[in-house]
Amino acid sequence: QVQLVESGGGVVQPGGSLRRACAAAGVTFSSDAMNWYRQAPGKERELVAGISNTGGWKNYADSVKGRFTISRDNAKNMVYLQMNSLKLEDTAVYYCYRVNYWGQGTQVTVSS
Repeated sequence: QVQLVESGGGVVQPGGSLRRACAAAGVTFSSDAMNWYRQAPGKERELVAGISNTGGWKNYADSVKGRFTISRDNAKNMVYLQMNSLKLEDTAVYYCYRVNYWGQGTQVTVSS
């Protein structure tokens, strides 16, 4: 049974930072890419960041380039999303994704 368990959501002020984490169980973690998606109210779910199985390549949505960083630690079966310089428009539910499995989703709210 594949399980993706997320942590690190919360409320932050504009310009603040937040670190998300996703732990994978029931799979060989290092064999696949990992991704972070987000979905804001009234909008479609969108890809925020992705990282290859070994971390050799990364990609980001244009809206978060230079502010967000995706990383992974295969020894710990973990993937992370460091979010800096947060903006109001970053408010959304963020999801960890691996192949065809989703984490439970965690709210990130940027508010003054």
